[in-house]
Amino acid sequence: MARQRASELQLSEDELVIARKELDTLRDLVYVLKCAIADVEADLDPAIDPTTRDFKAALKWLLLAAKPLAEDQIHPSPSRAA
Repeated sequence: MARQRASELQLSEDELVIARKELDTLRDLVYVLKCAIADVEADLDPAIDPTTRDFKAALKWLLLAAKPLAEDQIHPSPSRAA
């Protein structure tokens, strides 16, 4: 079904169609992860001698930011798949 629809839209193998809402959600998740990475890098700067508690908090924040992105499943919209 997806290949047939791609053919109808004259899409190449390197192109795809994604709903704006899904793309916006994906971008938001990536932004949150980027912020978490920046926070963790700053919080764990060796110059400030981070504690074990700092490392645990940083890991918790990083996982909290990464899990939604890792678990995100992009599915074709039923209205578009038909």
